[in-house]
Amino acid sequence: MTDHHHRMDTAEKSDNKYPTGPEVVEEVKRMTNIGFPIAAMGLVGYLKNMVLVVCMGRLGSLELAGGALAVGFTNITGYSVLSGLAMGMEPLCSQAFGSRNPSVASHTLQRTILLLLLASIPITLLWVNLEPLMLSLHQDPDITRVASLYCRFSIPDLIANSLLHPLRIYLRSKGTTWPLMWCTLLSVLLHLPITILLAFTLSLGVPGIAISTFIANFNTLLFLVCYMFFTRGPKEEEEEESMYEPLILPQPLPTKSIKEEWGILLGLSIPSCIAVCLEWWWYEFMTILAGYLDKPKVALATAAIVIQTTSLMYTLPTALGAAVSTRVGNELGAGRPEKARLATVVSIGLAHLGSILGFLWATLGREAWGKVFTDDDEVLQLTMIVLPIIGLCELGNCPQTTSCGILRGSARPGTGAKINFYSFYLVGAPVAIVLAFAWELRFVGLCYGLLAAQVACVVSILTVVYKTDWEKESLKAKELVGKSNDALPHADQTVKCEESVGLLK
Repeated sequence: MTDHHHRMDTAEKSDNKYPTGPEVVEEVKRMTNIGFPIAAMGLVGYLKNMVLVVCMGRLGSLELAGGALAVGFTNITGYSVLSGLAMGMEPLCSQAFGSRNPSVASHTLQRTILLLLLASIPITLLWVNLEPLMLSLHQDPDITRVASLYCRFSIPDLIANSLLHPLRIYLRSKGTTWPLMWCTLLSVLLHLPITILLAFTLSLGVPGIAISTFIANFNTLLFLVCYMFFTRGPKEEEEEESMYEPLILPQPLPTKSIKEEWGILLGLSIPSCIAVCLEWWWYEFMTILAGYLDKPKVALATAAIVIQTTSLMYTLPTALGAAVSTRVGNELGAGRPEKARLATVVSIGLAHLGSILGFLWATLGREAWGKVFTDDDEVLQLTMIVLPIIGLCELGNCPQTTSCGILRGSARPGTGAKINFYSFYLVGAPVAIVLAFAWELRFVGLCYGLLAAQVACVVSILTVVYKTDWEKESLKAKELVGKSNDALPHADQTVKCEESVGLLK
């Protein structure tokens, strides 16, 4: 009986090994529908950060230096942590929506918001004490004072992010990404006049820029909540009900099951956080090393251009990773492992295409792109040398970031964290240090270190994805969030939802 079942499984897998053209086209449409608004949001977010840098530059060089230090510090110690912790809810929510158990997604959303608010408390204490910390590291007192001011006025932004990150992931997990894009776009359009008003018209300077940032995030949050309330109509009532549910507190849950439910969420959130932070921190590590090179000003200026370039190129793989995470999670939750496999194949194909475009852009457009940031001949010359290496990094980065989305959708963030750690810190960091300092390749050596890290990362992660047993992942999803039958009447489905919540608890 078991052998017969195994043969049937094998036959089914071989039948699905090569997806048909129409299946691929349909999957590309679904992924584009989820991913395009996320990519647009990434570009809009990039423009928002550019506005910050330009405004700080207009205030003066001291404000720009202090603001740059503060932005780096807040990214490392705050935003990367909150973003990573929030990603832990992705597999739970996407698989819960796939199995038609919105109550599981609802409880996960509420717990993640609470988790992020709790995590914001130690981050706040760190931001408040930035000045004594930096002075103890012998940083410039004037620059440190400006950075400390920015950090203190950015503290409300932690609350905005603690609400916004989980809500974005929740809506994305059910494929609702277009409203996210429009709400973000609207808040960013208001961001520029608000920044100018606060920083220049009211002469608030750096604190004005920090205040305008959290106002923009609270505006996005307000627009999203308004959308959720005012677009509910008689159509799509069942779908909207699942969107509405988290805004209404659920009935008290049995206390014996709370511990296990939190354990599952933390078991996904902490590895997700580590994976995100390890990658973010690598770029800061590269910037710090650049400061120890022969011509630190040239190296640091080039490092800033490289980080801006990689941030822009990240928008496509981030969107692909988010889209495939949703698709894989939804299909595994719905008990359709072959569809999850199809989503994986299509996303990696799109990632390879995107990586080639990124490489061509970084290589062929390197001079024009460098001139956007600097007129300095030395900086421009170094930028033109390293941008093709960054383009080569993109050949690995795009499939790697997309594959991280596949691991998140199938509730395996720990695997991604391990791969990021050994690729960036056990392969990339030693290569970067040896090439930059021992072999005296300087900043070019640091970029080759990044390339080595990306190669190790993409080879490892694609191997893991290739070896995935989708049938097994589907069974794991069933255990994680429960599986309800689509044909059940609504009343029975509600009972099924309640039972499946018990699996999480």
